Formats: sequence, C-alpha cells, structure tokens
Amino acid sequence: GHRLGLDLDAGRGVRRTLDRVRVDRRSEAETARRERPREQDAAHRDAHFRTDPSFAKLLVGISRASERVPSDRRTQDRVTTMDDRDGEPMDVVMHGPDPPALADAETSDPDAGTHRWVVRDWSRIAATKLRSEPFKVGGFSWQILLFPRGNNSEFVSVYLDAADSATLPHGWSQHAAFTLSIEAEPRRGESASATAARGVVKDTQHTFGANETDWGFTQFVPLSDLDDPDRGLLRSDDSVVIVASVRARRDPNDWNYDSRAETGHVGLKNQGATCYMNSLLQTLFHVPYFRKAVYHMPTTESDEASASIPLALQALFHKLQVAPGAASTKDLTRSFGWDAYDSFMQHDVQELNRVLCEKLEEKMKGTSVEGTIAKLFEGHTVNYINCVDVEYKSERKEAYLDLQLDVKGCKDVYASFDKYVEVEKMDGDNKYRAEGHGLQDAEKGVLFTAFPPVLQLQLKRFEYDFNRDAMVKINDRYEFPEELDLDAGDGKYLTPDADRSVRNKYLLHSVLVHSGGVNGGHYYAFIRPSLRGDGWFKFDDERVTKERAERAMDDNFGEDAELSGKPRVPKFANAYMLVYVRESDMAQIVCDANEDDIAEHVLARLRKEKEEKERRKKEKAEAPFIVPTRLATAETMKAQIGSEIFFDLCEHESLPTRRVRKETSFLEWKKSVAEETGVPPNRQRFWNFVKRQNATCRPGAPIDPEDEMSMTMSALRDKFNPPPSKYVDPGDPRDLRLFLEVVSEEEAANAPPANAADAEFPDLSGAAPRVPAHHELLFFKFYDPTTEAFEFLGHLLCRKDSSVRLEEARIRALCGARLARDAPFDVFEEIKFEPSLMVEKADWDVRFDHDRMSLGSGDILCVQPRVVSEEGVVGTVGGSLSENAPGPRFPEVDQFFAHVRDAQRVSFREASSPRDEKFNLDLSKSMSYDEVCLSLASALGVKDPTTLRLTQHNTYTNAPKTPVAFRGVDALVDMLPPRSANKTPSSGGFENALSARAKHDILYYEVLDMPLPQLERLKSLRVHFHAKDTRRLDVVNVRVPKESRVADAMAELRRVLGEKVSTTRALRFMETYQSKIFKVFAPDDTIDNINDAYWVLRAEEVPEDEAPFGDSETVRSASDADDVARRDSDATETGDVLIHVYHFYRDGDDKADDAAQHTKSQHVHLFGDPFFMRVARDETLGSVKARARLKLGVAEKEFAKWRWAFHSLGKTSDALADSECVAALFAARKDAYGAYESYLGAEHEDPSPRKTAAAKRGTNAGG
Repeated sequence: GHRLGLDLDAGRGVRRTLDRVRVDRRSEAETARRERPREQDAAHRDAHFRTDPSFAKLLVGISRASERVPSDRRTQDRVTTMDDRDGEPMDVVMHGPDPPALADAETSDPDAGTHRWVVRDWSRIAATKLRSEPFKVGGFSWQILLFPRGNNSEFVSVYLDAADSATLPHGWSQHAAFTLSIEAEPRRGESASATAARGVVKDTQHTFGANETDWGFTQFVPLSDLDDPDRGLLRSDDSVVIVASVRARRDPNDWNYDSRAETGHVGLKNQGATCYMNSLLQTLFHVPYFRKAVYHMPTTESDEASASIPLALQALFHKLQVAPGAASTKDLTRSFGWDAYDSFMQHDVQELNRVLCEKLEEKMKGTSVEGTIAKLFEGHTVNYINCVDVEYKSERKEAYLDLQLDVKGCKDVYASFDKYVEVEKMDGDNKYRAEGHGLQDAEKGVLFTAFPPVLQLQLKRFEYDFNRDAMVKINDRYEFPEELDLDAGDGKYLTPDADRSVRNKYLLHSVLVHSGGVNGGHYYAFIRPSLRGDGWFKFDDERVTKERAERAMDDNFGEDAELSGKPRVPKFANAYMLVYVRESDMAQIVCDANEDDIAEHVLARLRKEKEEKERRKKEKAEAPFIVPTRLATAETMKAQIGSEIFFDLCEHESLPTRRVRKETSFLEWKKSVAEETGVPPNRQRFWNFVKRQNATCRPGAPIDPEDEMSMTMSALRDKFNPPPSKYVDPGDPRDLRLFLEVVSEEEAANAPPANAADAEFPDLSGAAPRVPAHHELLFFKFYDPTTEAFEFLGHLLCRKDSSVRLEEARIRALCGARLARDAPFDVFEEIKFEPSLMVEKADWDVRFDHDRMSLGSGDILCVQPRVVSEEGVVGTVGGSLSENAPGPRFPEVDQFFAHVRDAQRVSFREASSPRDEKFNLDLSKSMSYDEVCLSLASALGVKDPTTLRLTQHNTYTNAPKTPVAFRGVDALVDMLPPRSANKTPSSGGFENALSARAKHDILYYEVLDMPLPQLERLKSLRVHFHAKDTRRLDVVNVRVPKESRVADAMAELRRVLGEKVSTTRALRFMETYQSKIFKVFAPDDTIDNINDAYWVLRAEEVPEDEAPFGDSETVRSASDADDVARRDSDATETGDVLIHVYHFYRDGDDKADDAAQHTKSQHVHLFGDPFFMRVARDETLGSVKARARLKLGVAEKEFAKWRWAFHSLGKTSDALADSECVAALFAARKDAYGAYESYLGAEHEDPSPRKTAAAKRGTNAGG
C-alpha cells in the first residue's frame, strides 16, 4: 500500500461498501487474495515499524485529556458484524466511554481532534472486526476500524475509517494526516515518557474517497507483543486503549491546493531544474534579518529587476511575504545572467549559495547594510601546525560562510565536528619542515575561533568511491539534533583564546533534502521559521505543507543500518544541507521584516505588477464574453504618423482596447463613443479596417446604417472579421477595428430620408448618412523636403471620376499654411511597403478610377511641395539633386520613405560587459562600415574611429560572436544577425508592426589601444601562465607580428608578465586540450598557425631539474626523427626521462565481476592541469609520488587516496605498486596515435564536478 510517497507500512484498508448495520460477506479465498500482497509488503518492512518515543509528550497529553472521562461512564452498543469463519452475522458487545465532544479534544482546532477508544474484555472478543463510535473532525465522521485477531496476518490490524461514507455525495474526498496508537498501562513510579515509550505509535496520511474509505496498518503490532506483559499493551483489566489523532487538511496534491490558506506560506515556481535554488531561497527568506537587509539594499526606480540582483531579490521576497500564490524566479535568474538553458541545468546548492552571497556582499558595499553577509554567516578557523620537540608553531586564519562535514563514517553532526578538528600526526616520511629547525615531528589540525550566528552545514553526501571508480552518493544514516551544542566537550572545537562568553548553542532552522542519485534528483526544504516547537513546513517548489518534526528530521537521516539479517532498504532522500541559528542571537535574527523596510518605489512597482496581473486575469476570465474593439480617429492618426509610424495610417497595437460585451448593440456602442468624443451619433460614420492582398490594412468598408440599427458588436465582428473555421475558441482573440469618420453637419442635415429599401428600419435618425454613390474615402499625408517633417493631413470623400487637378482646391485647404499659396506641389500614392517599397507619383489629370490610378477607399496620397534647385532642376522620382547643389537630402517623398524604411536602431554594448546595454544609435542599414564607426566614435567621444572594433551578436547564445574585420563588411545590415537584419515590418493578419524602429539589434564594441588595421597585422595569443606547482597564475594576451616566431612571443610574454616570471629560467610554451599536452613549441616555430580559439595555450618556467633536457625543441614532437635522436642522446647520458603526468578518473561499466576487470572496462576522463616530471633511470613510483605531492602542494592525507597507473596506446594499467620503476615503463613507448600518447596518470576525485560534466560532453577542460 505505498501511495503518494507514504511509508510502505501504511497499508490500504479493506475496500468495501460501508454499511453501519451490516457488512456484506466476502469469502475467505477473496480475503486471502486481496490481503496477501499487503501482508507480504508489511512483512518486508516490519523492521521499520517502531515504537516512537518522540510521541511521548503527545501521548501524555492524550492520556491526561482522556482522564477527564469518568471510568464508570460505559455504554453497551449492539453492532452487527461478520464472522468470516461461519459467514453468519453475530452480535458483539463493545465497551468504551462515550466519545469525547470536540471541546474535550486536545486542541480547539476544528480540523484536528483526538479520540480515545477503550476496548474492553479483549480476551473474550470473537468478532473478526470492530469499529469504535464515530467522532467528528474537520466536518467528517470517523471511526477506528480494528481487527483484533489480525487481517489475515499474525498482527493486530488498525485502520482509520470514514464512518459516514455511504451518505456522502458522489465524488467526495478528504485528506487527513493521522496517528494511531496503543497506549501501554502506566506502572507505579514510572514516568509518563517511559510509559509512552512502551506503547505503539504509527502515523500516516491519506486521501479518503469512495474507493478507499479506510487506511491504516495491517501489521500494526504483533499479537505476541500484545500479550507480552513487559509491554503492558493488554492491561490488567483485559482492556486495550487505542487512540486516533486526526488532522483533516487539504491534499497537497490536489490541483486547487492553496499553500497560503493552508500554511500561511507560498512556494516558488520551478523553471525546469531550479528546485535546488528554490530550496535555498526559501531558507534565506526565512532568516528575517537577512530578508530585512535585502529590503534595505539601495535600488532606484530606473533599475530593471531582470538586470539587478538586489531589486529582483527584493521583489521576490516581498511576493513570498504577501502574494497569494507561488512566485516566479525568472527575474532573479535573468539578473544572474542565466538564459532558459541554464534554468534547465541542475546546479549545486552550495555553489549557488556562495555565489549569491558573494554577489550580495559586493552590492552591499558602501550601503547601510554593508557587512550583513559576514555578520550572519561568517565564522573563523585557525589552521595550525605545532612542532612536538621544538618551540615552533605555524598558524593561518581563515573565514568561512559554510562548513563541509563528512558523512561517510560519521554517526552524526558531533562525530563530523570531531573528525573536522582531528589532529594529524606529521612524522616519519611526513615530517614537517620548520623554518630554522629542519624536519620535525609535528601535529596538524584545525580549530574554530568563532562560530557565526547562522551556521550553514554542507553535508558531504557525494564523494569519489575508489572501489567503484566513480562519484557516488552517500545515503548512510546520519543524525542531526534539534539542538546543537558546539561548546560540548568543554569547548573542544574552539581555540584556547576563543571568546568563551558566547554560548554556542544552536537551534535547527532548516533541513535541505536531496532526493535522488549522483546524476540528478530533486531538492526540497523543511524550514521551521519560528525556531521553536513543532512549527515545521515543507517547501517543495510551489507546494508548502505543514509537517511534524519527525518528517523534517528523522525521515531525512538516511538509510537505517542492516538489522538482524534483513536487507537494507534503500533510501535516497536525505539531508544535504543544515541551517542552525544560535539561540542567543535568535531575538535579533528572527526580527520583524515587513513592508516598512522596503523602498516606496519597489512597493509601487510591485503594486503595479499586481494590478496588471489582476487585470490580465480578469480579462482572461471575461474574454469569452467580450469583443475587443480598437477605434482609430483622425486625431489618433495625427498623433502617430510622423513620430511613431510613417507607413500606413495607424499602429493598431498602440490604440487602447475597448472591451465591449458581445451582446452590446452597435447603437449603444455609438452612444458611448458620443459621450467620449462629443460627436453625436448621426455624425458618426464607421469604416471597418480591411486587410489587403498587398499586406496593408486600410479602412475599406463603411458600416451600413441598417447594420448599425440591427446588429450587436459580436455580429459585426463576425461579419467583418469572420473566424477562420466553424469552431470558435471561447477565448476568441479576434478584434473589431474601426475608423471613425466625422460627418460634417451639412452632410448630416442634408441626408436623404429613408427610402423604400429601408422599410424595415424607417427610423434611421441615429445613424449617419450612407456614403454617397460613386464616392471613395481617401487619406492625405504631407511631407516637407526641407525640414523632413511628415504628418497626417486628414481625409476627403471624393468622387471616383475625380482627379488631383479637380480636387486641387480641397487638397490645398487640407494643407493650409504648410503649402504656400499657388506654390506647385506633387502628389504620390503610398501603395505598399512589404515586401518591397512601392510609392508612385500621381498624374494630375488621370481620373482616380482609371487603370493607371485605381484609387479606392482607404488609399493614401502624400502631398509635398515641389523641389526646384537654383539651376531650375526639378527633383524626379527615384532621382536626387546634384551632390554639389544645395538642397534637401530627400527631395521627394519616395526617397524619404526609402530612408525611413532603411532606418535601424542598434543597441551598443561593451564587449567586456556583454549583458549591459550602454546606449542606442539610430543608423541606416545601408551605412558603410566607415560610417557606422564614425557614428559610434562620435557617440563615445573617441577621436580615431579606426581604434574601434565591432563584434557581431549571436542570437542563439545571446553573447558576442565573431569580431568584424576592418572594412570586412559592406554595410551595417551585414553586421547584424541574419534573421533580424532583413526583417521588416509585417502586416500579417491584423498585426501592424509599422514602426521603423521596432527592432533593436545588438553590436558589441571595443576601444583598442591601437588602430584596428595595425592590430590585425599582429597575432594575438591568449596565454595561460602557470606556476611551478602547475596552478594557473595569470591569463594574458600577447601581441606580436604575424610573421614572428615563438621566441618573439616568449619575449613579449616576459615583457607583459614583468616580475611574475623569473629572468633566470627558460619558458616552455605548449598546446593543451582537455587536460592533455599535445605539443611543445620550439623557439623557431612560427606563430601564424597557432589557434588559441581551439587549443589552450600554456606557458611555464622550466624547473631546474628539467633544464638538462634543453629547450622545448627537445620534447616538442616524438614524430620528428632529429628531435627523437637528441632526446635519446640526453637520456643515454643520464638515463633520465621527461614524462607527462595527467589527472584522471574512470567512469564506465559498474557490473564487472572483479576489481581488475572493472578497472579495465571503464573509460578514462582527464581533468585538471597536466605537467612534466623528470624521472631518474632507476627511480621508483614511490619516489616519484613523493616529489609529485611536493610539486602539487597536496596534503598527505588527501594524497594517500590517489592511485597511479600507466597509460599507453589507449590502454590504462591497473594501479601501480610503489616499487615499480617508472622510467622502464616509458623506455619502449611508441607514440603511434599522436604526440605523448604515453603518460603517468594520477587517479583521484575531480574537485570540480561541473568540470567533470564538461569533460563528459567533450568540452575543453584544460587550462
């Protein structure tokens, strides 16, 4: 009966149709068949049925509550049940007290209650099953269902049963967490806790429903234990006391579960694999002092939450504090610089905790909350080495934000601290070299000088298993106390000079749990915000539930040890991180942190977000009953054209959406427009916007007066914007887009009366007059070539057989003062702008309805003054004035349109800060490379534009791509991402993205210290410089002419590094990739073909003992015969060899039968920094290891875990013995598959798991 992650001993009850008078008979065969799986399952897990002393306090309270019921208040009730032995009903007498009223329960909570059932005459009970009297909790009637002789098992079976299930409505359900217990009989002189410890207590939870009306424990207690007088479960008066404590609650797995209503807390949404982050954020949020400090971090109104960690965290914490539902972490992860891909990558809690604290600590500098991170989380240790025989002591103080404690081999937290401060003896071959005293016996260890107020303990659940040669998770049982006393043992964890006035007693605050294995899993947290009592909550992403202390602590200790030969039951959910709060600092840490601590602009922003969210929610709910309507007028067109847009008439998305109910009549709609605009209904003539085949959207069809009188808004929408299919989505996104033409008073007054065709609608007084026959509605714009001003003029109702010449007077009237009296002007028709621009000059004498014009309603004519140069040259369509002649840049509107359409706003960012937008520039896509650099130099104030280097944007990674070579592209459009550079506004559907500046493309820039053409003649190498212990010291860029050789590059490297490099030692320059050395360069090698984009280039000083091997030419390649001869000559003189040493781990088949076969079957992964070592002819591995440890600076205790193997031609040997002669292994090496195929490998755990993952994916982990 394992359901919903509950204990497997919580068996399913008997499925049946309840009848409080009679229970239908089941055959013995059916009973055995149904109960056998549960019996086997319960037997399998019997080792985990335990008497739980932690419930002692609870049971004492229950006992005291029950003592209020007089012992002589007994009732005898007749209950019909079923004896499965003979199949006939029989009468059973049940003795017990009256059920206590709800007020008699231990708590006044109506959703919680306790019922105590005294079963009398136990030995004389012959019935198969018994039920207690019903009792009410949470509005439901419950019963205890008892099988006194077992439910097909040798155990007493006890269940909780929904008593009134037969009368409940169809589909009922109720979730309940409950405890069932049998109380032991008190003994004289025995404490209440000791009595409770002899009892039996089991707990579980379940969602009761029509199909599962009971739930409990088939194997509650063995019948033999019940009869055991030492246990005292069967009392001296032949009675058994069974107690049920029930708490009715909402099922956390219900879709409508409300965490805020049930617990007072809300969760965090999981973005894909961010459960680890959610757990950590909940833990930090419930440290009120930390929350208060975050609230007090300074932010500004101009900050964006997606780019500011403090603001994103403030907003998130406020939502956790007051929001009704789960909060999103998207703004926070964006402020980290994460993209969607990062949100689906599971990271490490400890890593995130440290990075987040470092970021916040940096942001807090110079503010009122500076030092908060250190004040809360920082403790201090002293690493010491004490010489035994001389007066010499070495100490190094360190700070920590969290402690990593060993789990393997440790029983509990105290054992881990004992191991942490364990003293290491340094003697024998491991003596300490004390300054001025030589090699000495010494003691090495760590002690604490101070513990922080908030102690974060990272439990080392993951480690490298050398037997399996892989990372494994440690699921061993590891206990942690509710109260942690680090002053225990007379302060054995502290230094003698530590402040002993501080009482280091801690209370458990949080338990972060990892459920799963080494390759993945799920994180959630148990948090006790109050730090007192049983106030634990489980934060599992969006769900928050109230939990008992046992769920938070005991259930997360890990696997129990193997008991009495029974198999160890795997348990993969256990504590991974613990947070303790020092009791003496609790008053300060658990402080008030509320809205008074938040800046007003943050609250205003959050209120606005909340209002917007509620608005969207309301609109979504109302969508099936609403017709979204957008109304364009001459005023809105004047406001948009020339500033927001240039093409077409309006950008509909910028117009306010009027949410009109579907059943609203069009006449009602006209009245509301009249109230808003002051235009009476009889002067309102509406035109529907029509999508044309040339991708424009124009007012093309007037609404007929009859439709105005008869149609609703929904009917009009269906007529002018019909659905694409018969099926209409309830949340129909279609809208109704209208243009309001204001009819003149004269036209409205002179409108003809209704004719015979209007017999059905004789009264059209509320409607505007029909459009006169043979008339079209034309729109006019004005362009001034001198000022490049562009604006909307208005509209005219023109006859189809009219022309520009015939309408000249009306057009001049529209232009007004914009056009001088009698000044010549030209008219152009704006036809389309997608996929190509089409603007044609109109012939003054051609009729509008002629094939050469074919004007219709909604067409646009652009008027402009005619441009004439001083020489009398008139501007022509598609032409321009002489370059030397003064005049406008764009003398005709078609040229201006081409310029506007070509405009491009570019977002410039520094290449060194690719996520920070610096500024925008409005450029032209046709601008040349030089023109772009000139514009950028002007904006930056850079005198020489040739010192600018531009880099393209990668739209996939959202990061810089490849630098643009000097004059390597013809125009700006070639620098922009291909997908967006050629993307122009579209009128697909009703989307009218007409703004010429709608797309913001990105370019990165660098201001160089030399002109780019000069830099491009140089070869730039990114070189990693390493110290003698192989650690990387610096990464520098070395620039030398492309025709230079390696010796020149090394000379430049020395100049750049300065004092960091020795002047007496030669440099070795090499290519590495995936933690392997591939090539060592000779001084005379050319650098032109060296690729630092693929290889990791590394330089290092040649140690003195490797100097006899000569310069790097000696070992650069085993394929060069001359090099091999020189190498062998050197080796012949001394017998020494120069070998490669690599770090590696194995990962492969875990099913090998023996260790040797297992080792050979695994794949080898390299990591870390490879290095050279000189090995003497007869030198053993033990000697090489000792020198390697000194070279790498690894502690002896850690180094002892390393194993060593020899790799050659793709095969890795078993672990080598210390007596192995290393030089002999390399004597016959053959580098058949590339340089340096043979190497000595150090096998140990990769200290960087994320680098290990990168290595598995084949990424470059070297350097």
